[in-house]
Amino acid sequence: MTKTPVHLWIIGALSLLWNAGGGFDYVMTQTENPDYLAALTPEQQAFLTNAPLWFEAAWAVGVWFSVFGSLLLLLRSRYAGSAFALSLLGLIVASIYTYLIADGGSALAVSGTAALIFTVAIPIILIALWLYARAMTKKGVLR
Repeated sequence: MTKTPVHLWIIGALSLLWNAGGGFDYVMTQTENPDYLAALTPEQQAFLTNAPLWFEAAWAVGVWFSVFGSLLLLLRSRYAGSAFALSLLGLIVASIYTYLIADGGSALAVSGTAALIFTVAIPIILIALWLYARAMTKKGVLR
């Protein structure tokens, strides 16, 4: 059995914190928390209200499989990579709606600077976590 490197605990914990933020956003949005939604522009609120069910499902897959992947990393499970891959699939499908279909692709225009930063950071971090989990599986750290 391979010794668990310290970086696995650090990356696992940081990824769980990062992905918990996505989970919080998802829950607050889906429960229509008025205080949380008040921070959104009317255009952003309309986007969420008018989104189709398949977008909601893809968003849920993207968020919750990412959280699950982080937990699996911390549990040293080889299934962490698969969870991150499913999360990436959910992100891709949700992004197709968000940036190509919804309102003719105008979602990015109404997003604002912070959302643009997250739009770039989320897939980069998710791909990095997927690659990391795969590498740790190949090294025998995840079993």
